[in-house]
This record gives sequence, structure tokens and C-alpha cells, in this order.
Amino acid sequence: MLVTVVLVPALLCAGCGTVVAGQPSPADDLTASTISPAFVHGTDDGDTDRLAATIVTDVQDYWRQTFPTMFGGPWTNLAGGFYSIDPDDPATPAPPCADRASQIAGNSYYCPGADAIVWDRTALLPVLREQFGDGALVLVLAHEMGHAVQHRGGLTPAVETADPAEYPTILLESMADCYAGAFFRWGVDGHAPHLRLDAADRDATLNTLVTFRDPIGTTASAGDAHGDAFDRVAAFVDGYQRGAGLCAGMTVHNRQFTLRELAGATGQADHPANETLPASIDAVRSSAGGYFGGVLGGAGRPWRTPTVRQSGALPNCPDPGSAGQGPVLFCASTNELDVDTAGPLATIHRDLGGQATDTLVASRYALAALVADDRPTSGGSVLCLVGAYTDQQVRGATLSVADLDAVVQVLLDYDYASRDGRGAAIGTGYDRIMAFRTGFDGGSSACGLAGPAH
Repeated sequence: MLVTVVLVPALLCAGCGTVVAGQPSPADDLTASTISPAFVHGTDDGDTDRLAATIVTDVQDYWRQTFPTMFGGPWTNLAGGFYSIDPDDPATPAPPCADRASQIAGNSYYCPGADAIVWDRTALLPVLREQFGDGALVLVLAHEMGHAVQHRGGLTPAVETADPAEYPTILLESMADCYAGAFFRWGVDGHAPHLRLDAADRDATLNTLVTFRDPIGTTASAGDAHGDAFDRVAAFVDGYQRGAGLCAGMTVHNRQFTLRELAGATGQADHPANETLPASIDAVRSSAGGYFGGVLGGAGRPWRTPTVRQSGALPNCPDPGSAGQGPVLFCASTNELDVDTAGPLATIHRDLGGQATDTLVASRYALAALVADDRPTSGGSVLCLVGAYTDQQVRGATLSVADLDAVVQVLLDYDYASRDGRGAAIGTGYDRIMAFRTGFDGGSSACGLAGPAH
């Protein structure tokens, strides 16, 4: 039975659930030189197809160098090639794995039966460029090429060599995200012949993955599951950090998905966006205060739960540089958490919901815990502890998939949670996610604070 693997972007899919808006950015020129799209079936020879042709050329070059070491044989270029489709043109022939061109509106996919990659050049690729920049196209096309790698390794359901129990769709999609991350790192390191990628493109790519997350209510066993925001970002980051070999070695036995872990969570109502900001702050006061008090108290370290003050403006804290912490600050000299409920926090709460608020306020509790334990208070340490705290919420089944999506989004879009006591922050969303994952995966002891590892 022929099974196609389709990447469906939430921003183009009506009825797909909650949509996280991207950070609009102009199309940034990633190319040192471009490739003619003449080899692409159906191309209009326009700028978008030229960029796509350049990307797939470099991705195939990456796999030509990488594939033999990983799989013990040479890389073969796609036998069916590449298809650029205008789904609104009734004269456009049906591409591989589709009955008609209109079926692929807003999509890209790899067709294993034809060994071909198909993309919508009129809606999908231009919208991605407008919303996230050119790096989004690198993500999408490198992801689809990742499915071609799987096909060559015998993991495509179409050839019936992949046991669905051992290689469910969510695992295959995570592997493709991971392969995309590995290629992206190769490009950032300057090895791509035609592309010039950098850290800013990487952050935009992570935001694209958040938009491509599964709609709320999707289960990990679903036939079209790709993963929640955390799963997708984590897979890309793993490939970026550790290379394609890690991606190829992913199995259901060594890869955990928060989409699966959260499926049975009791907190599906979680922190809805219409919960008031004061109510969210009160909730995190109990949860974060209790968590960090337990970590320090269990190790015999002193902990005085900070007093929380909510107001329309931050009071003057005598600690040098404390005002730079943002709309929530920890004042060490008075042991207070001061929250400006009328500033940026109100906007974040409205746009992303209560768990985003929880994350920012919890980061100040983390800062207080580091001060109490006489530890360095770098932004990395703060975010690491926020990760450990969030993991405990997941383990306690108090978070939903929507909650964890909000955590990822607020860390990518804002640096507040990474600010130290003087306001110095971690500059890129990628690095903020990395610091958060250290604690999420390893617990508070991985952050240098007393407490058990996982």
C-alpha cells in the first residue's frame, strides 16, 4: 500500500487547531549563488523555485557526503526528481502520489513510490518566506529529503519494511526533523556550496517548527502525528547538535515524545488564555514556590519563599541592575518577586496563555533558588531550573500539550526567562531552548542545584 508522508503547516490548514503566529520577517537572501530550477518539473523559473532548487541541490550534496558513512553505500539522487506545483491552475498535471494538483494546496511531501519531492510554490513556500524568512524553506525541503533518506534505509511504510510498532509515524517525522537539523548545522558551519546559514536563520527555523506542530488533540499513535512543539524542536536541535548518526539511530526504545506523555494528562484545561493574569500568577506562586522549596529543603538548604507583589508597574528594587530583568523581577535584598501586570507580561499572557506566564514567573523563582543556594545566577542556570520545574509538571500530569507548546514559544520569542539578576540574557532562542532542555532532561542536579537527577 502506498503511503505518502506529508508535512502539513498549521498556518495554512483550516480547522487544524490552535495556530501560533510566526514572527514576520522579510525574505532574507541565504544564497551565495543560485541554481537554475530547470531540473524541477513544472517550474515557473521564478525566484521561489530558484531558491528551492538551490536548497535541494545543497541538501543532496550533504547526503552524498554523509550517507555512505552512515549506511555503507552510495547516495543516489532522487529518481523521480522534484515537482513545483501551482494547485490553483487547473491545467497543472497531477504530481506523484496525488490524483490532482489541487490536493497539495499548502503542502509539501515526499512520495516514496516515485522517489520524488513535491511542493506548492504559490501558497506554501511564499507564505513561509514571508512569515519566517528563507530558512523556513531550508527546513521544509531538508525535512522532506530526510524521508528520502529513510526510504533508502528501508524505513518507508510504502515498501513495507518498517514495522509500524517499531517505527510509528511520529518517530519517522522526528527523524526527518533531526536530519534537517543535521543539514542545517552543516550549512551554518560553512560547508554548503550555495547557502549561507547563520544563527538568526536557525531561530526562525525553530519558530517554523512550532507552527508546524500537531493540532491539539493529536495522539502520538495517530497516523499523521509529527509531534508537539517540544518534540519537533527537540528533534531538530538533536540533529543540529549531534549529527545525522543520532537521527538514524532513533527508535521507540530510545526516543520519548512529550505528545505521548501528555496525552493522558489530567490538566487538559491547563492555563487557558482567558484565565486572568492574577490567577495565573497565584497558581505559579504555589507550584514553583513549592517545587524550589522542596529541592532546597530536601538538601538541607535554607529557603524562604519570596513574597509576590503584583502591580501596574515595578517598584524600585535597590539591587543593581534588577530593573533589567523585565516584567517579572526577583529583588534579592528584599526577597520579593515583583510582577508588572500592565506591561509586556499582559501581552504575553493574552497571546500565549497562562503557561507562558508560569514560565516567566517560575524563572524568577529559579533565580531566587540559585541565590539561596549561593550558586552562580547565569541565565543558563536559571533556564535549566525552569526546565527541571517544567519536567516535574509534566510528570505530575498537570500540563497539556498546549501548555508545553506555550513554553517553547515564549522561550523562542522572548528572552525574559533567561535574564540573570542584572538583566543579562541569552541572546538566541536556540540557546535558550538548549539551556531549558538540560534541566528538563536531567533535573535540578543537572543545573548545579541540590536535587535528584532523572
